[in-house]
Amino acid sequence: MNIHPLRRLALACCAGLLLAAHGAQAAGEDRLAAARAEFLAAYTAANEGRSPAGDDSAALLAYPLYPYLQAARLRRELAQPSPAADLDARIAALLASSGDALAMRELRRAWLLSLADRGDWAAFLANYSETTADATLRCQALNAKLALNPTPALSQPITELWLSGEKSPAACDGVFAWLRTQPAWTPALIEQRARLQLQAGNSVAARTLAAQLPSERAAPLLQWAALIDNPAKEIDAAIAQPARAIEREALLDGWTRYARKDAEAAAARWDALLSTRRLEANAASPFARALALGLAWSRKPAALEYFAKVAAPDLDALAQEWWARAALWAGDWAQAARVIGAMPESLRGQQRWRYWSLRATAEQTPDTAAEALAQLASEDGWYPALASARLQKAYAPHPQPIAVSETALAQIAALPGVIRARELFLVAMRPQASAEWTQATEALDAAQRTQAIALAARWSWYDQAVATASRQQIFDDYALLYPRPYDAPVRAAAEVTGLREELIYGIVRQESLYRADAVSKAPAYGLMQLIRETAARTAKRLQKPSPSVDALFDPATNITLGAGHLRELVDRFGGAVPVAIAGYNAGPNAAARWLPEEPRALDVWVENIPYNETRTYVQRVLWHSLVFGWQRSGKPQKLEAWLQPISAGAASGGDAQ
Repeated sequence: MNIHPLRRLALACCAGLLLAAHGAQAAGEDRLAAARAEFLAAYTAANEGRSPAGDDSAALLAYPLYPYLQAARLRRELAQPSPAADLDARIAALLASSGDALAMRELRRAWLLSLADRGDWAAFLANYSETTADATLRCQALNAKLALNPTPALSQPITELWLSGEKSPAACDGVFAWLRTQPAWTPALIEQRARLQLQAGNSVAARTLAAQLPSERAAPLLQWAALIDNPAKEIDAAIAQPARAIEREALLDGWTRYARKDAEAAAARWDALLSTRRLEANAASPFARALALGLAWSRKPAALEYFAKVAAPDLDALAQEWWARAALWAGDWAQAARVIGAMPESLRGQQRWRYWSLRATAEQTPDTAAEALAQLASEDGWYPALASARLQKAYAPHPQPIAVSETALAQIAALPGVIRARELFLVAMRPQASAEWTQATEALDAAQRTQAIALAARWSWYDQAVATASRQQIFDDYALLYPRPYDAPVRAAAEVTGLREELIYGIVRQESLYRADAVSKAPAYGLMQLIRETAARTAKRLQKPSPSVDALFDPATNITLGAGHLRELVDRFGGAVPVAIAGYNAGPNAAARWLPEEPRALDVWVENIPYNETRTYVQRVLWHSLVFGWQRSGKPQKLEAWLQPISAGAASGGDAQ
């Protein structure tokens, strides 16, 4: 998620400057406040194409982010129709004096693209760096070499680029046009790229490439493309026309797509596919795997039949996990135990499969797994909490606070890269702030990086504190990693909707990591990541004004509408909070499709959510809610709601965690 461009400088002016007052310098005067304000005004002017009001003050010249202002001004000059004659020299001089500083990377890229547009290839190559180049710059570097010295040796790197299989930017068009004039350009080379496109599922690009080949060479490629575009039709044709030649890889790709889209229809054609295509056991195994996965994702009992047909070499981690889930869904605890027992230790030893192994044991022989479940419950996370619930015991997390050193915090806060990161955070230049922070903290030792978590949290840079902790696999300093900065709007939303505060906070933490300025690709906005249509519909139900995008960045508005939407989902699903959480992430229609015809235990239902993202989302929101509830009450959390079944019928329990 990134800050909304319309909000960046406004947020910086009204929020960033306020944050400065209670950061690392809360005990004294913020010595950079005046320079920060001057920077914001100048940076706004630079991005809007306005000339500086006058000479920069000494304070601005000394401000840690001044290089970012210099770069912004020069990028703006580059964008003018007729740049100044000395612009290239000024950019070169600044880059030479700044090295490869992060502030200069966007400027260097813009300059290189400008040099390429102008055909100044010698200057381009003199300032080009492969280590920081993206796909467009790499192709422009090849264009430069072709313009200056088009030797046959360039065929090799261009051929490698051609066979990368990746979608190429427009800058590569001239490079590939040159390759077509070389001896290396053969039908085999065209076919190789076409096959890479087919393997990536890009039938349109593959068809375009196939059109350049003789018909007999293009035919299998076009057949594969047809299997991608319309797998149901082409699988039926493959069965109806046994003599029709189809490459095995293409047939498997089409079958996999068919099984994913309509697993039951594919299962109805299984015997016919095997007989007409003469698939013996080993050859049929990958086809059985694809069908078993499709059936498991649709929660169909026949999945177990087809998993049993999969040969050991085709039983990768994905297949093993879904075989176990299918057995859990079917209530076949003995089979679940066998499948989990056959997993490699790297998989079997995860909390997830340790829990399910114990669950399977407990279901088959009650009272035999209690001690092991208690051992798992001594850990932290969704599965340990589930273990405690199965034991019918309240659960409390096991915090491991970081031992904070004020001396270490002061030393880290004084590092130039960390100073720049904090200033970028305060002026809402989040991508640059994150890049500076990451570069600065990667240079620290392990103990210092741990202290950096506390520093980011102290600055109210919550998402960075969590990200820094996650990189070090630190999850259990709950005071640092589970702050409550929005208590007032969360409390108000809880009163309006009747939802528990900790559930609302759980959604906020998972959706945005407390970033009021967050924007997703959807786009969804703010703390609870609301799409405008959803926000408007919820506002209407709550008899509130339809919010603008700007309003969705206001914590009170966003949390009220987000909680209102969640309340609607809870009501729609009869009080089943886990289903409502799934609907919040994947949409209510998807959540409704996942409801079982017969009641299923909550843990079994969550484990069988077919979208990996949504399954993880539900688990994390419920875990976050538990942590917030424990924090607020100071008491172990009762988890009776985690034992209530999920069904498509009557409500399955009211107010869950």
